[in-house]
Amino acid sequence: MRAALDCLLDPRSIAMIGASANAGRIGGMPLELLTRFGYAGGIYPVNPKYQEVFGKRCWPDIESVPEPVDLAVLAIAAAEVTPMLRRCHARGVRAAIVYAAGFAEAGGDGVRLQDEMEAFVAESGMAVAGPNCMGFANLNTQAHTAFASVFKTAPAQSGPGVVSLLTQSGNVCAAVYAIARRLDLPFSHFINTGNEACLDFSQYLEYLAADPSTEIVLGYIEQLRDGERFVRACQELERQGKLLIALKAGNTDKGAQAVRSHTSALAGDRRVYAAAFRQLNVIEATDFAQLAHLASLATLRHRSAGKRVAVLTMSGALGAILADKFIGAGLDLPDLPEDLQAVLRGGIPDYGMVGNPVDVTGNVVNDPAFVRTVLQALATTDAIDAVLVYAPGYMLDRMADALAEASRQHRRLFVAIDTGLAQSRQALRDAEVAVFEDLGQAVSALAPYLLWCEARGARRIAPMPAPQSSADARALPALPCNEVDARAFVAAFGLPQALAQAARTADEAVAHARSAGYPVALKILSADIAHKTEAGGVALGLVDDAAVRTAFEQVLRSASAAQPDARIDGVMVQKMERGVAELIVGATRDAVFGPVLTVGLGGVLTEIYQDTSHRLLPVDEAIAMQMLRELKAFALLDGFRGKPPADLAAACRSIVAVGNALLAAPDHVAEIEVNPLLIKEAGQGVAVLDALILPATP
Repeated sequence: MRAALDCLLDPRSIAMIGASANAGRIGGMPLELLTRFGYAGGIYPVNPKYQEVFGKRCWPDIESVPEPVDLAVLAIAAAEVTPMLRRCHARGVRAAIVYAAGFAEAGGDGVRLQDEMEAFVAESGMAVAGPNCMGFANLNTQAHTAFASVFKTAPAQSGPGVVSLLTQSGNVCAAVYAIARRLDLPFSHFINTGNEACLDFSQYLEYLAADPSTEIVLGYIEQLRDGERFVRACQELERQGKLLIALKAGNTDKGAQAVRSHTSALAGDRRVYAAAFRQLNVIEATDFAQLAHLASLATLRHRSAGKRVAVLTMSGALGAILADKFIGAGLDLPDLPEDLQAVLRGGIPDYGMVGNPVDVTGNVVNDPAFVRTVLQALATTDAIDAVLVYAPGYMLDRMADALAEASRQHRRLFVAIDTGLAQSRQALRDAEVAVFEDLGQAVSALAPYLLWCEARGARRIAPMPAPQSSADARALPALPCNEVDARAFVAAFGLPQALAQAARTADEAVAHARSAGYPVALKILSADIAHKTEAGGVALGLVDDAAVRTAFEQVLRSASAAQPDARIDGVMVQKMERGVAELIVGATRDAVFGPVLTVGLGGVLTEIYQDTSHRLLPVDEAIAMQMLRELKAFALLDGFRGKPPADLAAACRSIVAVGNALLAAPDHVAEIEVNPLLIKEAGQGVAVLDALILPATP
């Protein structure tokens, strides 16, 4: 497939089937672009209506083309596509682009046409892009196969490119390209995937990860079809030191449709994508301009950077604003070392700040030598990773020579914000100083880029756990199952259980309560009732035999009324335990990415607070600790207001165990949820208070 994709994305020869002599038509525009920009490969227009188009001989059919063809571009109707693909394949063509719409998206006959095309592609091994695809461009070879006028209106590219554009929309592809070219971003590939009938986003991404001419990928994603391949491609990008910047659309929370479990509602489509991007060190953008500005920063590839920023301004107010913005976005503004502050104080008046932010005041521009001293000192200290200079207009012009010199001499990343139309902007960019025209624009690009730099090389997906023993595998009960069976299954993975026993009669319930010791809780025991509280199936804080007997009858009556058809297996009698906090820990199978873990504030208010963290599985204890620290409620686990700290180590072991339980379960298990998981004081462990296993929907 790699060789076929080469023919698609780096063709040595192109046949345009359905060629037109009109540059305004889809069969003519690519031919006009190929000739305009000097594509050096073979160009073979195919259409019996013409003898010649755009100075090239036009052939009556693909069989008449005299030379081997790598790529066929099909500007023909949907019904003609698969027969033409067969003819191209017989002629030795390895790849094709299908412009036509009217396939599966149209329903009816379109579904049949797409099925036929997919079957042929599977049989032949051709690389077929689309249908409903605008076409591509390899900007390093000028292989234009897209009917996109943006190549004629955007600033022309003079040299080789390192940025590849990969989108699930042709219009988005053109729009981002236009914005990015105004920033002079150098492109290698322009790819839009169309309907993805035969090749999907992740396959193209896999290709770009191995492509020597691609260092940065700008992606637009609506829905991934192959999450596992996407994960592998992103991991390869990181191994190669490459960057994916993605804009995700269609962020509907599908979890709102879930009715049987909290985990599904909390994970949702949007949150799982965000978790995957974070784990794979993909920068997530929110609009086209941010995509372009992030890529512009990343093209400064000779710079080393991290999240520690020094802010240099001529205004204390601007320093404060920038500090708030950067810290709020997750960056650090560390205090500068005392020896560096002493250097700065040598030319900064007493009323100017030297700690960080640094306020050099307006007077400093009258002393070019001191400006050079400041910038050289910031370029060489080990206390920071990047330097941002806010100096509008003529002030930036006065600092420009020293700033450019520092950037050229050192690997430190220098960034300038200029709101005053400085004349030195291009000279600074030539010296690899990133220049922004707006404060918000700078923060929205610089913060995620520096966090990406900081995260490079860190392990964010754990190795797969060792397979469970056959005994553990047999412990999975028939589904759906009640809480007794669910607790037994998760216990096999090392999850400590709160003391609990099943009772079918009120007398049994009283006996179990006496054995456990009061106070106790009673919960309905049913494989058909997932949410016990909502069904009136829970009674808490029962302190004597009489309370247990009354609660037994009430719990059964309420649950039967709420779900008359539910199977009732009695009640669970559980010792009431105290702890520091309660968590929900759930593992579910996402339709795109597979097994996903959710950790959040537990109990009945879980979905209200939405205080959750998510990861693709597997995770280890270090990743589990990261998840806990991401929770707003983490302070409750860490000795909040004099309360004892929680047993975080035991909590992390249990989080890993829930994830491992799902990984070990058969595919027909859709979800495993522990809610709540009681976290006790440090050294006292945890306890599973409730467990749920859900089967996959048929």
